[in-house]
Formats: sequence, C-alpha cells, structure tokens
Amino acid sequence: MSRTTSDAMADSALAPTAGDRWALFLDIDGTLLEHHKDPTGVVVDDELRDLLANLDRQLDGALALISGRSLASIDTLFQPLRLRAGGLFGIELRLSPDEPAVAAEEPPALATLAERAQAELGHAPNIVIERKGPVLAIHTGPHPDGLEHITRLAKSALPGLPAGYRVVEGNVGVELLPAQALKGDAVHRFMATPPFQGRRPIFIGDDVPDEHAFESVHGLDGISIKVGRPEQATAALHALADVAAVRAWLGDPQFPLLDKLVRREVTAAAQAG
Repeated sequence: MSRTTSDAMADSALAPTAGDRWALFLDIDGTLLEHHKDPTGVVVDDELRDLLANLDRQLDGALALISGRSLASIDTLFQPLRLRAGGLFGIELRLSPDEPAVAAEEPPALATLAERAQAELGHAPNIVIERKGPVLAIHTGPHPDGLEHITRLAKSALPGLPAGYRVVEGNVGVELLPAQALKGDAVHRFMATPPFQGRRPIFIGDDVPDEHAFESVHGLDGISIKVGRPEQATAALHALADVAAVRAWLGDPQFPLLDKLVRREVTAAAQAG
C-alpha cells in the first residue's frame, strides 16, 4: 500500500548491511537526468557516463537502466557506453550488453491514435508527442499546462486500443502503455539471471511507473528510493531530493560502494525522521 514520502523516508528498518551484494536498477529521466520538454533534446555528460561505467564494473555488471525510453534511445543517449537495460518500461529487454536492441512494433490502432494526437495537439506550445512502438507518450514538460485535458483525451481513446492498454499519468505528461509494460516485471527478469541472481536489488526512480518496481524490490528484500516531490504518495521506503542528490549519492568517493549505499541511505532516512 502506498505511503506518504515523509513516512517512508522515516522508516530505516530495511537498511542494508555492508555484507550485502547489490544489484542496481536506475530510471533515467528525472533520476539520472533532469526532465526535458522534448526527451530527444537531453544530453548525457561525460561525468555521468563515467559514473555509470565505474558502478557497472564495481557491481560486476549487476546494473541496469530501466526506462520509458526505447533501447535504441537509451543507447543513443549514453553512447559509446552500452549497459544492460529495460526499454519501454521493460517491453524491450537486454539482459546482456552484447545483445542487440530489438525494437518493439507499434500496433496499427496506436499509430492511428498517434496521428490523431499530432493533428489535434501538435501545434500546442510545450506539447511533444513521442511515438515509441507500442507506447505513446504526450509530454507537457516539467511545468505542465493542460495536463488534465490531455489525460482525458488519452483515457477516451482506450476503447479503440488493444486489450490491456492503460493510461499512466506522470509528472510531465501521460503515456499509453500495454499490459506488459511494467518496470517491476523487468526487475524480476534481471534478478533471475546472472550477474543479478543472488543479489539484493536497489531501485531508484522518480515517477508513477517506478512504483511497480518499488513494490517488486520490496518482495525481493531490496531497497526502494524515490527521487523528488516529497508531497507525492509513494511505496518507496527512502528518498533523495533531486537528480543532483542521486548523482552525488552514487558517486561519492568517500566510501566504497557497499558502505556508501548503507551510510547514505540510513542518513537520508534519519534526516527525514
């Protein structure tokens, strides 16, 4: 059941111990990178690229990006770095960095809806329509105007889409997703395979689609960390303030990886209490 962020942050009962072996799962937009009105306009700096490469080595490869972006978009964003990843909320899954990024197809009914949305909304300022195979995103940016109207339009389109489609209302827009687009399911797939197998998962995310992953890592004796928006109800047990805090937490050179995760996470929970 969802709890307020302040309640969740105050609970440090599930704090990890230094002897644990970790698997790290990271959302991208709003977690590692600031939200941008147009996701194609985001740029990854060398510092972040180096940070992720170092973490991947320290964890023996037990690091994966799980994002609403497609695998192709993730690879373009972080090139030349290539990591294990779950694209489109886990619909596209790459369990090994050597595997190709196979794109999921766009259903004809969703293609028709995307064209209609472009005709009706494409002229509006601050609106970006992103077609991602079986996922359709309508972005309103970090300061959304008209989000309620767009949400109603998206929900009214559901009867014309394949069974199982749903509307997910996020912090910066809405997305129409098929039933299998669940980040928590992607976490379970990774955790069943080496090098994740036998480790404790940590998931860091900022938005509504990350809640399923928070619940999933709890069932695996893992750690959930919500980024930003302290007033927003969440299943996450811990929190970091913003993107800068996430990157500082992951990259703090004062501690080895395991000690850093323990001390930082307990400290965050204690401060919230």
